[in-house]
Amino acid sequence: ITNELYATENSRDWLGEDTPPDEINIMESNKHYGWPFCYGNNIPDPEFGDENCKNREPSFIDLQAHSAPLGLAFNFGHNFPDEYKGDLFVAYHGSWNRKVPTGYKIVRIDMNTKQVYDFATGWLTEDNKVLGRPVDIIFDKDGIMYVSDDFAGMIYMIHYIK
Repeated sequence: ITNELYATENSRDWLGEDTPPDEINIMESNKHYGWPFCYGNNIPDPEFGDENCKNREPSFIDLQAHSAPLGLAFNFGHNFPDEYKGDLFVAYHGSWNRKVPTGYKIVRIDMNTKQVYDFATGWLTEDNKVLGRPVDIIFDKDGIMYVSDDFAGMIYMIHYIK
């Protein structure tokens, strides 16, 4: 609807459990988004230097570090409640080197507030057993969500029942 290109970014490892954040960015021609010199809101990476981070594009939305956001899709269908219309859904593939695992879920981002909410969970058990790793999301013409999972070899159909 806005003709903007949104992209997920998996930030780098080895800066700590909660740093740097993974990101959602709105991509534009001839803009520099900081990689690998800066992350998030133009914070210099300690290993690669700042490369003048103040003149780079900041992230649109910061996400939990090491969540590994991959696929994303906007909901403009008529299957989910009206308050979800226009929201961005993101597949978190999940962490691999974090002491307390994170990700392994689908989140919903309210585009009016940029708030991130868990939408579909259960691919990581309470004892940290991985049951699945969401990869991508698409909506069909009726607004039904489909999620691919490369760990379980599944495609899940998620829809709202009124």
